[in-house]
Amino acid sequence: MASNREYDVVIIGGGPSGLTAGLYASRSRLSSLLIEKAATGGYIVNAGLVENYPGFPQGISGLELAELMNKQAAKYGLETLLAEVNGLELRGKQEVVKTTEGDIVAKAVIIAGGSDRVKLGVPGEEEFTGKGVAYCALCDAAFYRDRPVAVAGGGNAAINEALELSKFASKVTIIHRRQELRAVRILQERAFAEPKIEFLWNAVVEAIEGEDMVRRLRLRNVLTGEKSVLAISGIFVAIGFKPNTDYLRGILSLDATGAIITNEKMETEVPGIFAAGDIRSGSIRQVIAAAGDGAVAAIYAERFIAG
Repeated sequence: MASNREYDVVIIGGGPSGLTAGLYASRSRLSSLLIEKAATGGYIVNAGLVENYPGFPQGISGLELAELMNKQAAKYGLETLLAEVNGLELRGKQEVVKTTEGDIVAKAVIIAGGSDRVKLGVPGEEEFTGKGVAYCALCDAAFYRDRPVAVAGGGNAAINEALELSKFASKVTIIHRRQELRAVRILQERAFAEPKIEFLWNAVVEAIEGEDMVRRLRLRNVLTGEKSVLAISGIFVAIGFKPNTDYLRGILSLDATGAIITNEKMETEVPGIFAAGDIRSGSIRQVIAAAGDGAVAAIYAERFIAG
């Protein structure tokens, strides 16, 4: 529970952008509260190895990087509240952040709530979640030792999932609705060089089936319409992300994907409300960019509070 209910800055979301915003705001001697509904770190904690964050030439695990960020921000006085944010209300010159732990008042709010994974939305997905349908290879890959699995998707997240799964599974089939991957070249090279990874191009999952656990996928070729069945023990879904902004509709301007529209100062059109990281329209979805967004948002939040 937060020690008081009014702060200079309230930060929604504890990923790299939120933690960096917390570090900058706290070092500026602003009373700062970070609200996170789960563990701090965001999706980066699921990355087995982060190789492109400056200062770590050998790479660093996402979990360790998040822990270091959290420790550094807490050192300067950032408070953390474990709660879910479900509303934002404008009250004069103050913002009221509505949470499952009550209302918290702030002079400025930095929204860094990130995104949730997009689901396939096919029959069997909900039924078999946790029984062969998964969304985090780092969390669950070991359960599929010496068994065949599939990954749906063709971007960086999907290829990272497949590479992690290849350490355990007997075979990894990447199912992608296009003829070529969207992942960065170095990840593609690793995937193509991994003998356990196979590719099903121009294919989509139409249903997930099994008994007590997942046993097979029903697939369709998007070019020919041909149907097929793939026998597998698990499917990892990595087809994209949806910004966590449902509670902000009608309050802030959102783009077609639901991401928050900001200017280069991370300001939204509502004075005193900023957005940073993957939740922001135009984000490149990289840890370093998220951290940069957080720093910019905190600096301009401080200037806003100072008048």
